[in-house]
Amino acid sequence: MSNAASSPVRLALPGASGRMGRMITKAVADDDRAVIVSATDRPGIETIGQDIGTLNGLGESGVTIADHAEALFMGNPQAVIDFTSPQVSADHARLCAERGVPIVVGTTGLGDDHIEALHEAAQKTAVVWCANTSVGVTMLGQLVEDAVRALGEGWDIEIVEAHHKHKVDAPSGTALALGEAAARGRGVALNDVADRGRDGITGERQDGAIGFAVMRGGDVVGEHSVIFYGQSERVEITHRAMDRMVFARGAVRAGLWAAAAKPGLYSMKDVLS
Repeated sequence: MSNAASSPVRLALPGASGRMGRMITKAVADDDRAVIVSATDRPGIETIGQDIGTLNGLGESGVTIADHAEALFMGNPQAVIDFTSPQVSADHARLCAERGVPIVVGTTGLGDDHIEALHEAAQKTAVVWCANTSVGVTMLGQLVEDAVRALGEGWDIEIVEAHHKHKVDAPSGTALALGEAAARGRGVALNDVADRGRDGITGERQDGAIGFAVMRGGDVVGEHSVIFYGQSERVEITHRAMDRMVFARGAVRAGLWAAAAKPGLYSMKDVLS
């Protein structure tokens, strides 16, 4: 086997100082298939100029955190892994498209304009867009879609999620992705059946609605349950993440996959197929 074939995949990491950035740095350090060659973060924060290895207690890596997006492309990365913010992720996707560099976007809370930017970028490079990079959650989505088809009519669907108190978007991107899976199982559009805000005198539950309930508190990493209520019976499918590292390992796996993928818009399901 040639040295080129055995070389680790070169990854770029925006948001390197953040919670997920640090987890991804540690996940890459444990995976000899990948290496981080560039890292960035917001201008003005105290970690700018610091080595990502020493920042995470891993020893010096030779990669320092820069404060401008162009620095992501130093080291000729083969993929970018982005868990930043909606607008920043959209901007990074555009830059990746210009350079033909694949990107994994795990940012949640994206609006229509941000999503459109990902679709446009996918015309020129591989874009893996996933609300949750956990292998278990990816499986959960498929189970939900299959369960909806198998159960048929007459079952009410509720999606319940819990996260730490610092999460800024609700429902979570994962909860909405699970809602999309349930809607696909019914052959409907989620926006037409989602019930995301119950308060006061709401009236009876509408047949066919997919309900969402949100909890925030403490340091909960992530919990998602899809509950199917039938007549005199109930089915529940639940995923609980006990360590954020499950998302980091999945993100690295997605980055490795994206580095060899053709232009297009993909999901974590594609990564695992």
